[in-house]
Amino acid sequence: MATKRAEVIDLSMADRQQRAVSLFSIGMIGMGALSVISRDFAFDWQPVPAFHPGREGLAVLCGLFMIAFSVALLFRRTAALAARAMLPFLLAWLCLKIPAVVAVPQIEGVWIGFGEVGMLLAGGWVLFARLSDLGRSAFFSRFTGQRGIRIAQVIFGLAVIPVGLGHIFYVQITAGLVPSWMPFRLGLAYLTGVGQIVCGVAILFSFLPRLAALVEASMLALFAFFVWGPDTWFAVTPKLAGTPPGSRFPLTAFLITWVIGASALLIANNSASGESGSFADRESSLESRRRQIRSESVLKGK
Repeated sequence: MATKRAEVIDLSMADRQQRAVSLFSIGMIGMGALSVISRDFAFDWQPVPAFHPGREGLAVLCGLFMIAFSVALLFRRTAALAARAMLPFLLAWLCLKIPAVVAVPQIEGVWIGFGEVGMLLAGGWVLFARLSDLGRSAFFSRFTGQRGIRIAQVIFGLAVIPVGLGHIFYVQITAGLVPSWMPFRLGLAYLTGVGQIVCGVAILFSFLPRLAALVEASMLALFAFFVWGPDTWFAVTPKLAGTPPGSRFPLTAFLITWVIGASALLIANNSASGESGSFADRESSLESRRRQIRSESVLKGK
């Protein structure tokens, strides 16, 4: 009976993990496809310096690479290799945001972009920690397993805070992005900003991290569909003033929000309901319990 209960819990965990991985992969595939089709990078989210010739070709190669590792994440045989290839790519992506942060650290806007890519990196780090199969390596064991999950939590928690602050610093812009049919748009701008900051602090200090990450994932899902949903892809006038016309910018914003929402879900699925820990701990406990049950069964058989 206990063995069956443990197996049911295992299947439930695996199902939640697979859903989050699938959502993450779908978003990254979409972003990769946009890079290939447009022969360009993801606007300010991927601030690759202008250079000629070769920039368009590099954008296509990066897009194809994103599609390749995202598809590979969906299959057990290739997931480890995909996770290993993805993490350096996401780290390089985050490094592209560093020059702007160093140049004008007093401008909150540059920290928003840095935070968004940091949240994406955290999701990738969860996948690296769980799927890379490098736990036995003396060097990489520091970045995988429970240690890796904790690193991802810290990165995500720190990254969410400036994004939430951006809602407050630029509250009028944020309120303008809230659909016009919603009441209390200014209040919602403040509420979501404070909510993101609280979620970030909670995840950073492992205070109900699973709940905090689930709340953050829910907010990001709402942002994706209500702020950057399909109606903005075909709008004649850009929803955000100063952004280029056409569908590529809002679709990119939608996919970025989708992926960091999936990252929040990955953080949630690998965080315990209490103050700290992760599903890795639970899986270890379940495995120990299964071994104990098998030992007891053998003894009873004798």
